[in-house]
Parts: sequence; C-alpha cells; structure tokens
Amino acid sequence: MNKTVANTLKAGAVALVVLTASGCQTKLIEEVRAQAVKAGQDAAAAQATANQALTAANAASGSAGAAKSAADNAQSTANQALSAAQAAQAGVDATNEKMDRMFKQSVSK
Repeated sequence: MNKTVANTLKAGAVALVVLTASGCQTKLIEEVRAQAVKAGQDAAAAQATANQALTAANAASGSAGAAKSAADNAQSTANQALSAAQAAQAGVDATNEKMDRMFKQSVSK
C-alpha cells in the first residue's frame, strides 16, 4: 500500500473517530439538557404542590382559629347560663325557706 494512501486512511479514521466522538458528545449534551429541563419542570410542579399545601394549611389554621373562638364564646355563654341558673336556684331556695317559715308560723298560731 502506498504510504500516502495509508496516511490518508489513517487521517480518515482519525477524522471518523473525532466526528463520532463529537456526535456522541452532542447527543450526550442534548440528553443532559433534556434531563435538566425535566428536572426544572418537576421542581416547578413540586413548588406548585407545596404552595397549594401551604394555602390549605393556612386555611385550616384560620378555620381552627375561628372554631376555637366559637368554642370560647360557647363556653362563656354556658358559664353565664350556669351562673344565672345558680342565682335562680338560690332565689327559689330563699322563697321556699320563706314560705316554710310562714307556714310554720301560721300553724303555730
């Protein structure tokens, strides 16, 4: 084989290897870019889900605060009703005692 032809074949083989490697690098870069885009999309979706969860948690916290306030108001009303009932019972007891004294006085006369 002629030395020039052998050198040409070697140069062609080297060029083929370089071009193949270059093509592989381009494909690898494209794959990495695609993965980076997908990762960015996944991160955005995760952030959106986290934001929705935060909104739901804040709404639940607000509802819990309103429920606690309502329960506190109900307890206050129940305490007032108990106090009024105890005062009424004391009045009834006093009236009964007074009637008993009056009845005993009228019987003893």
